[in-house]
Amino acid sequence: MSPKPEPRGHTPRWHLHQAVRVLRAGGIVAYPTEAVYGLGCDPLLGEAVQRLLALKQRPRGKGLILIASDWTQLQPFLLPLTPARQQRLFATWPGPHTWVLPCRPEVPQWLRGSHDSLAVRITAHPMAAALCSAWGGALVSTSANRSGLPPARSPLRVRQQFGDEIDYLLPGALGGLATPTAIRDGVTGETLRDA
Repeated sequence: MSPKPEPRGHTPRWHLHQAVRVLRAGGIVAYPTEAVYGLGCDPLLGEAVQRLLALKQRPRGKGLILIASDWTQLQPFLLPLTPARQQRLFATWPGPHTWVLPCRPEVPQWLRGSHDSLAVRITAHPMAAALCSAWGGALVSTSANRSGLPPARSPLRVRQQFGDEIDYLLPGALGGLATPTAIRDGVTGETLRDA
């Protein structure tokens, strides 16, 4: 039996498998998200995260966002939520909403920065979600740009900013957002960054 053809306009599955191989080897992958290209790596591999922060010239104290394809991928990083908080989050997920939530004390400092919380999102972007599913967990997700430069919105812009310093570029279309996702405090509901 021959393999199923790829749907028109979709990234071939072999790109996804290659991205996962790179992540498992400790590499950094660029991939499309809701508004811009993101950079991701294994969130529990300190060397990969440190390398990503150095590429972006991003201060370690700021912390990073994790994306996931479902709630179970985020649970190992977060303190349990009240039913009311869960309801508020799940009303916005999957979708372009990033929430800052109290994290478990064992979450590495390279992820949470100088905070006792972590920014997380269950993405609705098909390629980003497929990458998390194929990887089998949450991934670091930070915009593909060096500090002070605009985020890359195309594979060409990713390559112009990072050249071969990125280990793999997963091609695909961006979502429909014009700006990166809004970030809100999951405890207070306060908006920390507008979309």
